[in-house]
Amino acid sequence: MDAFHPLQPSAGIASACVTLGINRAAIYRQRAPARHTRPPKPRPACAFALSQTERQKILETLDSERFVDAAPATIYATLLDEGCYHGSVRTMYRVLACANQIGERRRQRQHPVYSKPELLATQSNQVWSWDISKFKGPIKWSYFHLHAERAIMPSGVCFHPTPR
Repeated sequence: MDAFHPLQPSAGIASACVTLGINRAAIYRQRAPARHTRPPKPRPACAFALSQTERQKILETLDSERFVDAAPATIYATLLDEGCYHGSVRTMYRVLACANQIGERRRQRQHPVYSKPELLATQSNQVWSWDISKFKGPIKWSYFHLHAERAIMPSGVCFHPTPR
C-alpha cells in the first residue's frame, strides 16, 4: 500500500492497482470514512405488533391441557372452527420461539441408557458366539453362506470347533 500512493497520481488508480497487484476495492475501502461509528438506533415497534397480554394469551392457549400435544397449525384450525382467532400460524410459531418452546410438542418416551453387553468366560465352554456371512458366488445372484461358531475361553483364546 505504501508504494501505491506515489504511483497513483501519475498512473491512475486502475493501472496502479494492476501494476502492484492490489485489489481496487481495498483502496476505496481504505479511503472511505469508517461506517457504523455509532451503534444503530433501535427499531421502533410496529403499530401492528402484538401486545404482551396478547402474546401471553396465545402462549396460554398453546400450553393449555387441551392443545399441549398439538401443532400450531392444528390448533389454529381447531380455534377457527370454534370461531376464535388469536393469530396466524406463523404468529403462534413466533410466540413459541420467544418462549423457547419450539420443537416436538408431543409427549415422547425417554429411552433409558443401556450398557453394552459384555461376554466374559470364567471356564471353558461358557460363552459361544456364532456368525452367518454371505459371500458372492461365481454366478450373478448366487451366494455362499458361511456359518461360523466359536467358543471363547477364559484366557481370551478362541477355539474354532471342527465343522460337523
